[in-house]
Amino acid sequence: MQVAVKYGALTTAPMIGADGHATTESGQATMARRVLELYPGSVVVGRESQRVPEFDVVTLDQIDPENTVVINMDVLDSVGVFQRLHRGGAEPKIMNFQWINPSAYHHPVNYAAMGLAYSFFPTFCSGERVAAEVREVVSRWAIPSLSNRAVIAYSELGIDASRPVNHSDLSEPIVLYPAITMEERKQPGEFYKIVAAVAKRVPIRVVARLAPSHLTSSAAMKLATERWSTVSPLRASADDYWTELSRTTAFVATATEEAYGLEYVEAMRAGAIGILPNRPWALRLVPEGYPYLYGSNAEAEAMLYEAVTNPQLASDKVDEAVGGGHFTSWIREHHDKATFDQALKSKINEWFGA
Repeated sequence: MQVAVKYGALTTAPMIGADGHATTESGQATMARRVLELYPGSVVVGRESQRVPEFDVVTLDQIDPENTVVINMDVLDSVGVFQRLHRGGAEPKIMNFQWINPSAYHHPVNYAAMGLAYSFFPTFCSGERVAAEVREVVSRWAIPSLSNRAVIAYSELGIDASRPVNHSDLSEPIVLYPAITMEERKQPGEFYKIVAAVAKRVPIRVVARLAPSHLTSSAAMKLATERWSTVSPLRASADDYWTELSRTTAFVATATEEAYGLEYVEAMRAGAIGILPNRPWALRLVPEGYPYLYGSNAEAEAMLYEAVTNPQLASDKVDEAVGGGHFTSWIREHHDKATFDQALKSKINEWFGA
């Protein structure tokens, strides 16, 4: 059975960069690559067929619907994908991969489209919170005769827990903006207020590594003008990315909502102290009693100041939250992507025999 991953149809961002390689600046592209790695020989569904070093791109018209499972990350158009593949009378095999919160799509027309998609095609979600939103959409936007058909499963995304990482703090503390975009839900303005207040009290270096499309956003430009900050494009290689993470002292998360929080988990795995909002999405990432959960900007400022002026104390505190063991070990054990990979493959096999 062939596996085809469909993504990128709902954005203007290019799937292939000017250098002829697949772009990885979006969370959706990153997730698509993870699925592709699970199925050697799998392909990507795009607007036109082409070949890049990372994978082959095919159009819907080139897919054999009888022998292909389409994993659709553009869930809004799953019904349209079915209609395209069903023209010859075949029964297409389509799975919704809901990698982001459905609430990100806002409009009632989008909710209605998702309600249909969830009802007709099995849905795998990138975490329990996403699955809960999917069930809410089905309950509210799908008629009972259809909503009863909905099949929903989930697993938390996790990270590469096998990668060796050695943390080392630099003489000038590094504070990370823990996202690759400056979109509204990340609240970059609140991040700026918190780090700017701490930068007035103690020398720090604030680092933001952004997707190219966000480097010229007003929030990025404002941050880049400060003498204590560095705003740059994403690192080209995974090794560079993890090396820089290992030198990060702390980060401040300000997002209102997250489907999972991959960037935060990876930073904490690398030894950075996570200053997190006391919100349900953040509580799922850390153990009960985690010491750096804030309820106001003033609290976040105080926590960040402690983390950059006394990183050993901050490290001891997060270790205490896991009973005196190593917090980074707890992250590895509770956020291993192998669990997600196994759950996803198991469900695809159960639903489609692939």
